Amino acid sequence: MTIDNLAFEKALYEKGYTYICGVDEAGRGPLAGPVVAAAVIFEKGFYHEDINDSKTLSAKKRETLFELIKQHALAIGVSVVNHEVIDKINILEAARHAMEDAISKLKIKPQYALTDHMDIKGIPYTSIKHGDQLSISIAAASIIAKVTRDKLMVDYDEVYPQYGFKDHKGYGTKKHLEALNLYGVSPIHRKTFAPVAKLLKQ
Repeated sequence: MTIDNLAFEKALYEKGYTYICGVDEAGRGPLAGPVVAAAVIFEKGFYHEDINDSKTLSAKKRETLFELIKQHALAIGVSVVNHEVIDKINILEAARHAMEDAISKLKIKPQYALTDHMDIKGIPYTSIKHGDQLSISIAAASIIAKVTRDKLMVDYDEVYPQYGFKDHKGYGTKKHLEALNLYGVSPIHRKTFAPVAKLLKQ
């Protein structure tokens, strides 16, 4: 079965909305680094068959689509919320804040938002479960957020090379957990996340 990932956008166009933004985040699960959100507005009816949930794409494909989305989007907003804020307000609230902030950074004010399973304030919206698979706008936002975050984690790898951030991007892989036990907690680790919190208690 082929999914029409323009269906949500088409329904809103029919209701008279022109500027619809898709919003998604990357980095809720990692033990280190920021959570990054992106908001994307395409021209009415824009479609590209390759734009899909960033998790289903290779890193190389994501980077190609990142450039394509930048070329075709009417507006893109990106927000980076660091590990300190995540520890202070929790990851769900940090992701929500990042999404709302990304929308506020769009150079065109959107009339409506489609989010990947997230409730937000300040704009009419629809929260869609598995939205990054069902809406091209959300899928594009997921790609922008993921590529942006991955680049940040590669930069962090140069500062803290012992943890292997360029390979696992802060997720709790075997290699990452081994490095965490060997070298301790880095300045960019999320201190409220279980494996890190456990180490800090020792």
